[in-house]
Amino acid sequence: MRIVGGEFRGRKLAYSGDLRTRPMKDRLREATFNRLGTAVRGKLALDLFAGTGAMGLEALSRGATKALFLELHRPTAEVIERNAATLAVGARTEVIAADTFAWFDRAELPADRPWLVFVCPPYELYRSQPDSMIALVAGLVARAPADSLLVLESDLDWDWTRIPRSSDWDRRPYPPSVIGILEIEPRNP
Repeated sequence: MRIVGGEFRGRKLAYSGDLRTRPMKDRLREATFNRLGTAVRGKLALDLFAGTGAMGLEALSRGATKALFLELHRPTAEVIERNAATLAVGARTEVIAADTFAWFDRAELPADRPWLVFVCPPYELYRSQPDSMIALVAGLVARAPADSLLVLESDLDWDWTRIPRSSDWDRRPYPPSVIGILEIEPRNP
């Protein structure tokens, strides 16, 4: 695995090989960030279900100011910390070993700058915890500051009509995945 663009382009990332982690392929990550373009700059990256942390680290490479990583599996969270140290971005990262669903319900996230949120869970969660996935996305849509971007990865079988603002997501298939991006517009006063 490697960083595919920005300041750290070409730098390799450690990966434990743990089967619980399904890292996004380099080509899919590159396609996603090409779609995001310069909108990454200045945002707070939230890498939920972080796995290797590749999405948040890629965001830092492309101009995000800070990245917060949520990863339930502690040894995998430690790999993210090592990758951040290797890239010398440890001061701009926070790694939390926690269940994303439980953490988000009580998290106090800054509202003073836009977020760039990556929701790239194990596909199995769409089948085993569909209500939790829908509630998480709904919470993100409701709480994200204006100009935030939400990036959701699912498998081809997920029913996107089940999430808030389903018709507003820019969805594109990259078999076996689908990537959807939603921009949060300013809210009416």
